[in-house]
Amino acid sequence: MLGLILIYFIGKEFFKLANAYNKSKWGYAILGVISYYAGTVIFVLAAVFGSEWFGDGTFLDTTSEMGLSLMAVPFGGLTCAGLYFLLRHLWKKNEQPEENLIDEIGKS
Repeated sequence: MLGLILIYFIGKEFFKLANAYNKSKWGYAILGVISYYAGTVIFVLAAVFGSEWFGDGTFLDTTSEMGLSLMAVPFGGLTCAGLYFLLRHLWKKNEQPEENLIDEIGKS
């Protein structure tokens, strides 16, 4: 249930961001959700392989699936937030100011 709520709010924020900068709304909403899950998967893989290579190798045996999922949530959120702020910064930097051409009519 927590995952569905996270998907909704992540998608909604990316949708609003893309809408504000006239980008593909649904494409960036899906990209935001994918970035969340990519962050969680990368964390889990790094934790498991790091434990196997540098630790005693009992990380998977002693950690429950629920515990591992709860540890991965902040890393997915950080990945998602990082992408959000990166896109916002890039789009804000490349934004063209609108010229008010109606006021220029009749001026030489």
